[in-house]
Amino acid sequence: MVTYLPYLLAALSGACLTLAYAPFDMWLITPVALVLFLRQWPKVPTKRVFVLGWCFGAGWFGAGISWVHVSIADFGGLPLIGSIALMALLCSYLALFPALALYLTTRFTAKHWWPVALACIWFFTEWLRSWVLTGFPWLSLGYSQLSSPLSGWMPVVGETGLTSLLVLLSACWALWSVKRQWQSLILITAVVVLGGYTLNQVPWVKASHTYTVSMVQGNIPQSLRWVPEQDEPTMQRYRALTDTLWDSDIVVWPEAAVPKLESLSQPYLIELDYTAAQTDTGLVTGIINYNFESGEVFNNVIALGQSGHNEENGHYRYFHANRYAKHHLLPIGEFVPFEDLLRNLAPIFDLPMSSFSRGNYQQANLLVNGASIAPALCFEIAFPRQLRANVTSTTDMILTVSNDAWFGRSHGPAQHMQIAQVRAKELGLPVIRATNNGITAFVDHNGNISSMLPQFETATLTDNVVTTRGQTPYRQLGDWPLVFIYLLTFIYTVKRGNMRTI
Repeated sequence: MVTYLPYLLAALSGACLTLAYAPFDMWLITPVALVLFLRQWPKVPTKRVFVLGWCFGAGWFGAGISWVHVSIADFGGLPLIGSIALMALLCSYLALFPALALYLTTRFTAKHWWPVALACIWFFTEWLRSWVLTGFPWLSLGYSQLSSPLSGWMPVVGETGLTSLLVLLSACWALWSVKRQWQSLILITAVVVLGGYTLNQVPWVKASHTYTVSMVQGNIPQSLRWVPEQDEPTMQRYRALTDTLWDSDIVVWPEAAVPKLESLSQPYLIELDYTAAQTDTGLVTGIINYNFESGEVFNNVIALGQSGHNEENGHYRYFHANRYAKHHLLPIGEFVPFEDLLRNLAPIFDLPMSSFSRGNYQQANLLVNGASIAPALCFEIAFPRQLRANVTSTTDMILTVSNDAWFGRSHGPAQHMQIAQVRAKELGLPVIRATNNGITAFVDHNGNISSMLPQFETATLTDNVVTTRGQTPYRQLGDWPLVFIYLLTFIYTVKRGNMRTI
């Protein structure tokens, strides 16, 4: 007789994980939920292990990214049944990855090796989730541990590495506690928890230089973002808000703050460039550029005013090199897969500005009034490997600009902010995050928020940003040490399991 209780508990434990992430930050829920889920593992037939993992993933993502429904319902032009179906499809797809991790572990390793093998495989399935179909690595388990003692592992093994350690620890408690292997459990818990606490005390980097940085939060409603009649009022709002900020070293505007195409905004940009240079300021803004020669459209971040070479009249020229073009585009929002097929099906597949071209994976840092800045445009901050590839030995800070107005008052923007904090801790660099309507904030190199603006307010924020020199182990080596270790470990567990069956 089939019992559905294990599958129900798996789904409920996955749904509970939402409370472990921002804005709730109940980090202890993650290991508890994982243990509850993994305790169901031996209770189901081998042929149903994939279903158990999928149920966990369905609860995890169904509750955790429910905020995506806000953008679909408010701006997608779909009826309620259509938006729910689209959300269900996305969550069902994401749930395949924990299901795959559970299935492969069961299929290829002996039961006594499950905790170790699952940690190894989970690491690789999370990498797959960040890559397949352009990737959607949101809600990786390690993000929930930013405020926990385990966060000390982030500068050493990265967030994905911490995720695998969390899975290892939880799997050991779920499976070994049944056999009362308390000594082994105490040992592995001490290594992971005390190791994280100890690593949190290590000063991986040291302070270098201080810049006064100001950010402008224009708070433009999403419904007005691409209305042509609103271009001038939006541009004048940002210009007026900046009038009191020219004594800062750097001023930052958010993603697509200038709503006109760059080629059509030349008088405005040249005036800004001159004013910034005359006041010894560097200004960074998001803008859309259409290349009339190639027909390509880029979501850009450009630098104006001083770049660091005492340009008296500014250094900006149309299509100058001191810019960044977004590489990791958001599916549906910035590009439409199978475009010819989907464009005419529903308004959500034909949103304004949804046909962007990709910038290069690696691009030069922005030079802004002497500071070397590594940009990550909106969604890109969730891709640690891409950001790490763009951080150099001379990078002073990370800049992420965004527009989370798509997601209203949901918990999506808070999760987005938490991801930015983790990138700061991983790489040992301060992060400045400028958004259209919040959350706009300064984050220090330890991942702590220094100052922050309230959401849905038109305001500016000024703070001192202390740059760093030195490298965290993760910034220097990336994921490669764990890739090597986990591959060898998984091969060993498979061979040992096969030897036991001979």
